[in-house]
Amino acid sequence: MPVAVQERGAPPVDAVDEHLPAGRLIALGLQHVLVMYAGAIAVPLIVGGALRLPKEQIALLINSDLLCSGLVTIIQAFGFGRFGIRLPVMMGVTFAAVGPMVAMAGNPELGINAIFGAGIAAGVFGIFFAPLVSRCLPLFPPVVTGTLISVIGISLMRVAVNWAAGGNPTIQEAATGKLIDNPAYGAPEHLAIAAIVLLTVLLIAKYGRGFLSSVSVLLGMVAGFLVSMVLGKVSFAGLDEAPWVALVTPLQFGMPTFEPVSVATMCLVMVVVMVESLGMFLALGELTGRRLSRDDLTRGLRTDGLGTLIGGFLNTFPHTSFSQNIGLVGVTGVRSRWVCIVGGGILMAFGLFPKMAVVIASVPLFVLGGAGIVMFGMVVATGVKILAGADLGGNRNNLYVVAVSIGLGMIPLVAPTFFQRMPAALGPLLHSGILLATVSAVLLNACLNGTGRR
Repeated sequence: MPVAVQERGAPPVDAVDEHLPAGRLIALGLQHVLVMYAGAIAVPLIVGGALRLPKEQIALLINSDLLCSGLVTIIQAFGFGRFGIRLPVMMGVTFAAVGPMVAMAGNPELGINAIFGAGIAAGVFGIFFAPLVSRCLPLFPPVVTGTLISVIGISLMRVAVNWAAGGNPTIQEAATGKLIDNPAYGAPEHLAIAAIVLLTVLLIAKYGRGFLSSVSVLLGMVAGFLVSMVLGKVSFAGLDEAPWVALVTPLQFGMPTFEPVSVATMCLVMVVVMVESLGMFLALGELTGRRLSRDDLTRGLRTDGLGTLIGGFLNTFPHTSFSQNIGLVGVTGVRSRWVCIVGGGILMAFGLFPKMAVVIASVPLFVLGGAGIVMFGMVVATGVKILAGADLGGNRNNLYVVAVSIGLGMIPLVAPTFFQRMPAALGPLLHSGILLATVSAVLLNACLNGTGRR
């Protein structure tokens, strides 16, 4: 990785604060955007469909989402006062809030303004609740941290595998709204292109030097995209209809409403989001070699709340730190937060210039899948590396912490209907494998090892 230029006698520049040349920053920032783009636009599509909004209003939701994601990414990575963890973090709309938002969308007495109002209230709650979550840091010794990060990576692997196969196994039928089998899922050509992307990433990572190696994921996706174009698998549908410029103004759907149950539900989702973000920040601290303090974690978690608050005013939904991009830091070895600051600028540009966004959206999911397997696997490897230093051989209690917590964390992954008879209000808690693993690991470690043991 290139070393930042510094004056003779000056202290060495931290890799996280390293300034890279502009051309490299743009390429590396675009790489981060490509990795998280599909996830970033998925939530507006789902919620907009549940609200039965016309096409132009769903497009507004997507543009607002991209603009807000870029803005909050810059705040998180750059840091402003008491906000921003100042690490290479990309921000986007969280999937944890999809269930409650779809339920609100189905209630004719609520609608989209109740969703935005609940998001605004949850954002304020998150800003003030962040210091309490960061105080939990002593409860995360290596056995807990390693277990949590491993579960994050394993949970993400399901996303990468489905991407490689061409999307989700089931899709919603346009005419009836029913779920049907995806006829394109697992098509041999999709798997072959995903394999080409994966092989390209590995070859460039092994034989590439310097900057070439650091953009191995981007080059792998470019190779997959070109092969997909040759095979006629790329569609630029909607490019002609998309405007060149789309201005996003606050509260374009009207004034938000604050329904008590919806607000309480979204605040609960905010707790889930912040616990998951805590694990992601710890993983990123390991990958970047930066020891995180309680104040660092508070600033990062507080930005999750700020992003959710801003999102409610900018016609979009609760935001979180995107775990997809953590693996990219491990794969490329590029730890500079300025890469994500530039990535945030690119996201904002996509929100303001929809034609650019349509081009990026044309990248097939199976192209992303080939890169996702290695990136999300890198998150798992980071968790395993931490567990290797957690005294698993000398302390049998640690084995129980890891075994039970990973088992519980896999429940939503392997058996999505396992908790279907539990109260719906507990959905945000019970359907998050990351949260289940976190609660299990923290409680088991406290019971078996004691809170004073590190």
